[in-house]
Amino acid sequence: MATASTSQAQEDFSKPVITTETKKDADGKDVLYMYIDGVKVHETDPIKQPFPPIVTPGEPPAFMAAPSDAIVLFDGSEKTLKENWTDTKGGPSAWKVVDGALESVKKAGYIQSKQGFGSCQLHVEWASPAKAEGDGQGRGNSGVFLMAIYEVQVLDNFENPTYADGQAGALYGRKKPLANACRKPGEWQSYDIIFHRPVFDEAGKVTRRATFTVLHNGVLVQDHTVLSGGTGWMGPHAASEYKAHADKLPISFQDHGNPVRFRNVWVRELKD
Repeated sequence: MATASTSQAQEDFSKPVITTETKKDADGKDVLYMYIDGVKVHETDPIKQPFPPIVTPGEPPAFMAAPSDAIVLFDGSEKTLKENWTDTKGGPSAWKVVDGALESVKKAGYIQSKQGFGSCQLHVEWASPAKAEGDGQGRGNSGVFLMAIYEVQVLDNFENPTYADGQAGALYGRKKPLANACRKPGEWQSYDIIFHRPVFDEAGKVTRRATFTVLHNGVLVQDHTVLSGGTGWMGPHAASEYKAHADKLPISFQDHGNPVRFRNVWVRELKD
């Protein structure tokens, strides 16, 4: 028999409404379903969860140099890879520098910054493989993680539909982007992210939720979105909840088995 529960937080957290329901699948296994404002997480039916409108971004600007107060995490050199990045165990990452870009290596795992960050402005440019292979989540898949936890999805969504809260510019499993601003496979794209970290009390309860403002190729795709919980994978239709953590944690990029490239990565720390 299915069971259901509804979590309603403090008054200022009253939106969105999150409900969960556990159902048996065809094999008799329990599957957790999460609904955010009545929409199932990773809903594949475009009638129930319409795709974001497609917006053609303007012509890409020249390489956007970091401002004077930014911390440059990767400038295209082997030096910044070695000095600023590590694998998740603290050792050298197996990711490689190719034509001035940081390229994911299959089975190398996530790469993360040695320095931790909380609230910040992050600029990163990325490109999916020029030869588009696969479809849905299997095409140019990676992710940009703030505090190594909260994911802005990276995916080749140029003429490649998938569930809306899992496409490029989405807060994975939580909030679909306002628009699909993807360029063609192989073309450089940009994310400009304004992130304010969550705050927890001594008991580990969240007292201020994280917020994201994201521009994808100059197009606003997250407009001061309040993150209702974690973006971690809990199953095909559920995302993780908040769990207390440190005030500063690494920025990380995901190895999802696709050779996605990143370049021109810089960050400006913001006051809480």
